[in-house]
Amino acid sequence: MTKQLIMSIVAACLSPGMTKAEEQMDTTYLLQDVYVTARQPNSDIIPVQTLSGEELRRLNSNSIADALRYFSGVQVKDYGGVGGIKTVNIRSMGTNHTGVVYDGVELGNAQNGQIDLGQFSLDNIEALSLYNGQKSEILQPAKDFGSAGTIYMRTRTPFFDEGETYHARATIRTGSFDLLNPSALVELKLSERVSASLSAEWVNSSGKYKFRYRRVNPAGELAYDTTAVRQNGDINATRIELNTHGSLRTGSWTFKAYNYNSERGVPGAIVNNVWRRGERIWDTNSFVQGRYTGHFGRLTTLNNVKYAFYRTHYVNNDDKQVKIDNLYKQKEIYISSANEYEIAEFWRLSASYDFLWNDLDADVYGFVKPSRVSQFLSAATALSFDRVKVQASALGTFIHDRIEGQKAPRDKCVFTPAVFISSYPLRNKDFSLRAFYKQSFRMPTFNDLYYADMGNSQLSPERVTQYNVGIAYEHSTYSSPVSAARLSADVYYNKVKDKIVAYPKGQQFRWTMLNLGLVDIRGIDLTGLLTLHPYKDLYVTVRAQYTFQRAIDVTDPADNYYRHQIPYIPRHSGSAVGNLTWRGWGLNYSWIYVGERYNQQENIRYNYTQPWYTSDVSLSKDFRLGRVSLRVLIEINNLLSQDYDVILNYPMPKRNYRFTLTVEI
Repeated sequence: MTKQLIMSIVAACLSPGMTKAEEQMDTTYLLQDVYVTARQPNSDIIPVQTLSGEELRRLNSNSIADALRYFSGVQVKDYGGVGGIKTVNIRSMGTNHTGVVYDGVELGNAQNGQIDLGQFSLDNIEALSLYNGQKSEILQPAKDFGSAGTIYMRTRTPFFDEGETYHARATIRTGSFDLLNPSALVELKLSERVSASLSAEWVNSSGKYKFRYRRVNPAGELAYDTTAVRQNGDINATRIELNTHGSLRTGSWTFKAYNYNSERGVPGAIVNNVWRRGERIWDTNSFVQGRYTGHFGRLTTLNNVKYAFYRTHYVNNDDKQVKIDNLYKQKEIYISSANEYEIAEFWRLSASYDFLWNDLDADVYGFVKPSRVSQFLSAATALSFDRVKVQASALGTFIHDRIEGQKAPRDKCVFTPAVFISSYPLRNKDFSLRAFYKQSFRMPTFNDLYYADMGNSQLSPERVTQYNVGIAYEHSTYSSPVSAARLSADVYYNKVKDKIVAYPKGQQFRWTMLNLGLVDIRGIDLTGLLTLHPYKDLYVTVRAQYTFQRAIDVTDPADNYYRHQIPYIPRHSGSAVGNLTWRGWGLNYSWIYVGERYNQQENIRYNYTQPWYTSDVSLSKDFRLGRVSLRVLIEINNLLSQDYDVILNYPMPKRNYRFTLTVEI
C-alpha cells in the first residue's frame, strides 16, 4: 500500500508538465527519498489513549505525570510539589505492571521497579500514548509484550523545510513555590540524511506552599484544623538530552544520550505533629541508547541497545530517628532484536529476543548486592482483513538472580499468552468493536525482596490476567461545524494473584511490602472528544473521560477486609478539558475528580480519605515577528484553592500560578 501511494504521488507530480514527446525520451530522473507516514482511523486493534502536538502543550501540565491524569483508568500517586515523587498505576494493577517506553526503549529500575515520571518534562515530548494490554504492533521488543499496560513517550523529531538548517526554542517559566524553570532546544540539519537535537532544562524551586491541615477523629470530632507551610520540598534539577536521527537506503537509526541530576528534599508525611523532615535525595540518572530499523523486502528488523547507570544518595538527618546516609548504584545493560516477516499482505509474523542485566550495589551493612539476568523470547502474529483484525502473541520470561553470600532464589520460567481482536461492523468503519485477553507476570524488585527494614524475601511473583471488551466511534470531516468526534467505552476485568502492595512508613523513601493474595478488579473506561469549528478561525475542543473501578481483596473470607476496596483506588474518577482557540488566542480549562478512597486495607471510617477535585485555567497568546514565534502563557492551577491529599498526610498545593514565555526560531 505504501509503495503504491508513493508511486501515485510521484506520477501526479511529474505528469502535468510532460509532453508526449518528453514521455518518450529515455531520461533518468533522480528523486529525493519520500517518506509517507499516516494512521488510518480506528487503526489500533488495542485500546489506546493519546495526547500529542498542540493538544498536549495546551494542558496545565508541568511533567509527564501531570498529563497522564487526563487518561481514563489511570491513578497518579503524587506526593506534592514540584519535586514530589509521581508514579502511575493503570487499572489498579500496580505501578510495577506499567511499562514506560522512551523513544522506543523501556525505562528500567530494578531497585524498586517504579519510574518517577515527575523527572520527565513535557518540553521535548511530541506525543504521549497509553496502551492497555500492549501496543498495536507485533514488531516490538520482547520485553514490551510483558507489561499489563504501557506508556509511550516520543520526543520531537526534527523536520526542516527547504533551505532550513536549524531550529531553536527557548522557554522560561516562573511562578509559585519560587519556581525558576528555563529550558532550551536546538535542532540542527547536519546533512540530507542526518539531524540532531539538543535539549536542556533547569528546575529550581523552594517547594514551599501553604496548606490546611484538618483531621477529624473516628467519633466525628475535630482533632486538628490549622494552616502551615510545606517544608523540605525544594528541588534543584538539571536535564540534558542529545538525540541524533539518521536515514539509510534500507532503514533508519537513532541515538540518544540522557542525563538527569537532582537534589531535593523529601517533605515526608505530616504525622504526630511533625511538620519538617530531614530527608534528602540526590539522583543521577544517565543512559545512552541506540536504535536501528531496517527494511529488506518482506523482512523488517528492529534492534535496540542501551546502557544505564542510576545513582541515588539518601540522607536522613532527623534528630528523633536513626541517622542514615546511604548510596545506591545500579547498572543496566539491555540488548534487543525484533524481526517481522510479511507472509502475505494480510498476514505477518514476528519473533523477538531481549537480554537484560541489572546490578545493584549499596554501602549498607550486610547488603547482599543482588544481580539479575532476564531473558525474554516472544513470538507474535497479526492477521488484517478488511473488517477484522487479529493479533496474538506469546512471551517466555526467564529470570536468574544472584545474591552475595547467600543461596540465590530458584530461577523463574513463565509463559504468558495474549490474543486481541477488532472488527468494523459498518461500511464506513466509523464504529469498531474490540476485545482482548492477556496474561502478564512480574518479578518482585530488589527492594521488595532484599532491602533491609523493608524487603520481604518470601514475596511471591505477581501474575495478572486481563479481559477487555470495548466499542469505539471515530469520525472526522472538514465540511461540517463538527470537525471531529471520538467516543469509546471499555469494560474490563483484571485478576491479580499475589499482588504486591507498598505502604509508606512515615518516610517517603521507605515502604512496607506485602502480598495481598488475590485481587478482583472490574471497571469501565469512558472517553470522548469533540472538536467544533463553528466560525472562521474559531475552534472549540472538549475532551472528557470517566472511570469506574471496583478493585477488591478476595484473598481470604476470614480477613476483616475481605471484599474491601484496596488502598487508594477510587470507585469513581474522571476529568474534562475544554479548549477554545481564536486568532492566536487560546483559553484552556481542565477539571480533575477523584472519588472517595481508603488509605488502608479495611474500609472503615478511620481509614476513609475524602474525594477531591481541582480546576485549572490557562490563557495563551501566540505572536509572530518575522521568523520569530512567541508564546505567552498564564496558568492558574487549583483555581478554587481546594484542600486535598492524593496520598494521606501529603497535602497538595492550594491555588498557585505559573507564567511561561517561549521564543522559537
